[in-house]
Amino acid sequence: MFSKTAWLVIPWLAVAGAVAAQDGADRAPVVVELFTSQGCSSCPAADALLAEMAGREDIIPLALHVDYWDYIGWADGFAQPRFTMRQKGYARAAGERRIYTPQMVVNGREDVVGSRPLKVAALIEKHADTPPKVALTLKREGDRLHIHARALEATRPCVVYAVQYEPARDVMIERGENAGRSIRYTHIVRDWTEVGTLPEDAPFEAMMTVDAALPVVVLVQEDRFGPIVAAARLE
Repeated sequence: MFSKTAWLVIPWLAVAGAVAAQDGADRAPVVVELFTSQGCSSCPAADALLAEMAGREDIIPLALHVDYWDYIGWADGFAQPRFTMRQKGYARAAGERRIYTPQMVVNGREDVVGSRPLKVAALIEKHADTPPKVALTLKREGDRLHIHARALEATRPCVVYAVQYEPARDVMIERGENAGRSIRYTHIVRDWTEVGTLPEDAPFEAMMTVDAALPVVVLVQEDRFGPIVAAARLE
């Protein structure tokens, strides 16, 4: 379902460069995934709301553009089928039989219509005090990303993902429901890589190649679209 890239399990190295850490004593940042589409007339309000989250250390916003609105006349250039599959995975995990846009999924646990700011704010606040179940540290030197994670308490099997996003881009929509509009999109996910699985009784350590020009987020999520139990970001 997700792209995989070659990664190397390594002894943990002390390296210079950008560092991000989420330790067990801190609040975990709230991860907000917006499932959106350039072809959806209801989505621009949610896209704008996601943009307002920029710069907040306590929130990691991610825009995952889906492809199932392309049929109405405008192909979303940011859409990837795997993001549609991720949204369907959340629906299956929640026992839902449909998917929709704009949908925001908060910490992999609960969803809300992304164009409803008061409900979005309430759900983010609800999850703001959630302590991480995994200590997570990232270090980056150019295009080399080092990941270190260790469980702080017993958890279900967890998957480690590396995500890269484009901070912002303006798009002129020429056809479809938003025809004639220029819309600014932010936190546009460009790559989503499954790095590996967190062992139950040992730290997880990996090194991988990333695009040095893009911010990177690492998520630790319970398998089968469960809760996100840790997250960290390097911009």
